[in-house]
Amino acid sequence: MIRDIHSGLAALALSAFALSATVATASAAEGQTYKAALTAGSEVPATESKGTGEVSATYDPAGKTLTWKGSYSGLTGPVTAAHFHGPAEAGANAGVLVPVTASASPFEGSATLDDAKAADLAAGKIYFNLHTAANPKGEIRGQVVRAP
Repeated sequence: MIRDIHSGLAALALSAFALSATVATASAAEGQTYKAALTAGSEVPATESKGTGEVSATYDPAGKTLTWKGSYSGLTGPVTAAHFHGPAEAGANAGVLVPVTASASPFEGSATLDDAKAADLAAGKIYFNLHTAANPKGEIRGQVVRAP
């Protein structure tokens, strides 16, 4: 009888482990969501812009695809360039990783990420910014972080 109880408990534990692994795999297959709040104060150096914006993104590890949607308002003029940059922590600058077309708000797009860029995304080392003629190095910026 005790052996039956131990066997039953072992089977139950194994089933729970298998279920949690299945849920984790399904979650990874669905992709991870990210967001960035774009502000003038996040630019390096900060700008005086009254502009704001946001970007939401999903990374699909199976297809290695980053898909995003964003919006902005209050900029000093038309967007001249938009990019995902990295690797860089908040407060540091880095080169362009993925150019983005954001000549109108809202905007959206997608790109394939190599393993290094995907790792930087997961580590929070990618930021997004919008450039204008008045702020050619960037007017508003936000660090791309995992969404809750």
